[in-house]
Amino acid sequence: MASIYDFKVKKRDGSELDLAKLKDKVLIIVNTATGCGFTPQYEGLEKLYTDLHKKGLEILDFPCNQFGHQAPGSDDEIHEFCTAKYKTTFDQLAKIEVNGDKAEPLYKYLKEQISEDTEPVGMKNKLAMKAIAKLPGVGKEKGFIKWNFTKFVVDRNGKVVYRFGPTDEPKDFADKIKELI
Repeated sequence: MASIYDFKVKKRDGSELDLAKLKDKVLIIVNTATGCGFTPQYEGLEKLYTDLHKKGLEILDFPCNQFGHQAPGSDDEIHEFCTAKYKTTFDQLAKIEVNGDKAEPLYKYLKEQISEDTEPVGMKNKLAMKAIAKLPGVGKEKGFIKWNFTKFVVDRNGKVVYRFGPTDEPKDFADKIKELI
């Protein structure tokens, strides 16, 4: 695959989303979980989405159960949880894996484009990332996703321009998204 626009991903209802339909949009692509300590980041993602969606922002939310089995429900149950608890208006896609042999091809591509998270902001975040880095399997493959809520940002031209780690909250990189819009 030569471009992000060459990929198709599975939607929550089983149909396909052709990413070519998202040309000229700024994308945040994130692996999520409903039972994670980072789950409250849904609030910040929703704020970005409501503030910037009409200007060209799309959020591709991929539930992932690979990290501590923190996304155990069905795709519909996850969607119901997010809309009820966090009032999300962006849709969740089908649950995927982001690491290993069964990793979603889109995620293999994203990890090839930017293989490391940006440096986390603040001591709390640095300590959390050091603890995550010690987990089994971390660092075993190029671009390994360390935990839930790793965020990739794609510009309007389809270039993967940022990768933010689990501890980087949407408010921490909101200005970078606004610059791309």
